Amino acid sequence: MNPRISTGHRRPARGAFPALFALASLSALVALSACSRHETPVYQGYVEGEYVYLASSQSGTLTELHVQRGQQVDAAAPLFALESVDETAAFDEARHRLVAAQAQFADLQTGKRPPEVRVTEAQLAQAEANAHKAALQLTRDEAQWRAGGIAQAQLDDSRAQAVSTAAQVRELRNQVRVANLPGRSAQIDAQAAEVKAAQATLAQAQWKLDQKRVAAPRAGLVYDTLYRVGEWVQAGSPVVQMLPPQNVKLRFFVPESAVGALAPGRKILVHCDGCAADVPATLSYVSNAAEYTPPVIYSNENRSKLVFMIEARPSAADAPKLHPGQPVEVRLQ
Repeated sequence: MNPRISTGHRRPARGAFPALFALASLSALVALSACSRHETPVYQGYVEGEYVYLASSQSGTLTELHVQRGQQVDAAAPLFALESVDETAAFDEARHRLVAAQAQFADLQTGKRPPEVRVTEAQLAQAEANAHKAALQLTRDEAQWRAGGIAQAQLDDSRAQAVSTAAQVRELRNQVRVANLPGRSAQIDAQAAEVKAAQATLAQAQWKLDQKRVAAPRAGLVYDTLYRVGEWVQAGSPVVQMLPPQNVKLRFFVPESAVGALAPGRKILVHCDGCAADVPATLSYVSNAAEYTPPVIYSNENRSKLVFMIEARPSAADAPKLHPGQPVEVRLQ
């Protein structure tokens, strides 16, 4: 209202009521519109991606590249492979060493082989026959010596032969028992440790061999490839840059007067140029520290120098609709 117009109370002229009603209605609509704009302000922001850089822990020449920039891949899809001649040879060696250690461990647990035991048993049978023969000869010689038919020296030889053959029988019987026994406990424990060491070596060789082939940890977009086939790749150097949909987020900035009403979990709507419809998202982070308005913010005018950064994340299904660096407008719900 113009302050120079008198505000004294006067009866309006005939026909002035419709004009005044229209003016009042228009003022109410303007006020409601302003109120509506105040309740659903628009904040400027942009899309950001948290990239995953995939590399091998081993060095080697890039021999296979299964993806290209801009391709969508599933989880566990093969991405690239490095040459693995040394790793394959080390794996084969470790595998054979484990087989040998396990075989030796089993051999210590079972004792000698059956054919070896049978040889010892045959030697025992022969010794028992010789001992029986020597015992019979000793009995005859003792009778002959008492009758004066043989000399003392011959009797002593018969006695020595009987003692010798009896001792041989005892020795071979013990050998048969030992042949049927497993190895000593200390030997078995030592060989069991060798088996475990061989298993650990094989696991290490398997891990190094697996590191030469890298697969996608999640489904997502292949944002870029950083090497070509035939190039040497140092250990830890990224070969593929991925952007899973879970790693797409939005950043926007709100003035100090609005930050108190925001908290993680609140729903928002995101509008972008070219989007068929607004994209829903959920607030995931509200900064506790104020900062000055960023030098690059997609707005024609900034009404506040001091703002708070807010982050939100769309669902995995809606994330592909947004692209890192894309300017967006955010409305709170």
